[in-house]
Amino acid sequence: MTLHLEDLAVGQRFHAGPVEVTREAVEAFATQFDPQPFHLDAETARATFFHEQVASGWHTAALTMRMLTQCAPLAGGLIGTGGRIEWTQPVRPGDQLSVEAEILSVAARPGAERGVVEIRVTTSNQTGETVQRLTAKILAFTRQDEGG
Repeated sequence: MTLHLEDLAVGQRFHAGPVEVTREAVEAFATQFDPQPFHLDAETARATFFHEQVASGWHTAALTMRMLTQCAPLAGGLIGTGGRIEWTQPVRPGDQLSVEAEILSVAARPGAERGVVEIRVTTSNQTGETVQRLTAKILAFTRQDEGG
């Protein structure tokens, strides 16, 4: 079911996951987008700040986005207008990530074709530890404007 602005309310929650973070995916993402030693190789990572291989925070953000598109399929897509992201714990190969998203505010003018929804997204690992917090503002389209 595609969600429109009219379907969204403060306090509404969405859940998705788990998604497994594999060593191969950590290394592939790092090779292409964030080639730092603590992401690229488990052996080399032992001599770094983390003392073990960890996923890029941007990899965590990308997996979070993937899960959000599954649990909150907004009409016109998830189009961000700004936000704040925090990485609170490292993500390791083998972790299972899940997301919980909660709508914090819905702002729309009467008769407008779209509004802005503020959403808080918490990404957690298999033990319930929060690994990322994201607060974002996204566009939400009404039924009268399907976003294009």
